[in-house]
Amino acid sequence: AGESITFDKVLFVGGDNTKVGAPFVDGASVTAKVEKQGLQKKLTVFKYKPKKNYKRKQGHRQPYTKLVVEEINA
Repeated sequence: AGESITFDKVLFVGGDNTKVGAPFVDGASVTAKVEKQGLQKKLTVFKYKPKKNYKRKQGHRQPYTKLVVEEINA
């Protein structure tokens, strides 16, 4: 947490001067700082087949990274 990341492949820049990339906007970059990394809330996956006594229960937690955008260069 706390490290800076620069994204060079920007698809769209909004504001007064809107730019849409094909596929990316030339010379545009976004700088962001990692605020938090963790796991989302647990999802329960339950599979079953009726009349066959087949049941499977499984949990899943998706990892995520929360970013704070510091600067947008267009």
